Amino acid sequence: MQFGIAYIASVAAFLILDFIWLSATTSTFYRPQLGDLLLERPNLTVAALFYLFYVVGVVVFAVMPAYAAKSWLTALGLGALLGLVAYGTYDVTNLATLKGWPVMVSVVDLAWGVVVTATASVAGYVALRTFGN
Repeated sequence: MQFGIAYIASVAAFLILDFIWLSATTSTFYRPQLGDLLLERPNLTVAALFYLFYVVGVVVFAVMPAYAAKSWLTALGLGALLGLVAYGTYDVTNLATLKGWPVMVSVVDLAWGVVVTATASVAGYVALRTFGN
């Protein structure tokens, strides 16, 4: 039950924030930077798989330890760390392996990963503290 509450709140926050982010930045930032590498329309099935799996990590590695510690700051910090590691893995690997991958895309995307994961972690923590007792 606790995992479900944390998961639903975290995935909702992540989806809402990422939708806003991508809606605001795809045409103004990502498309100009990535050009033909970017699909005209995202593959929503693959995107859904990412969200479903990634938020399991958010709950396991950030929300539940924060809940045990009774600290939203723990949720924030562990969420930020998870975002740094996960998005950093993607962005640094792209820099290391893809010809012409823009450094600025990695910097911006990595920062976004830290912010969105930390925020989703706090949302999961708050929901769990509010509804999980």
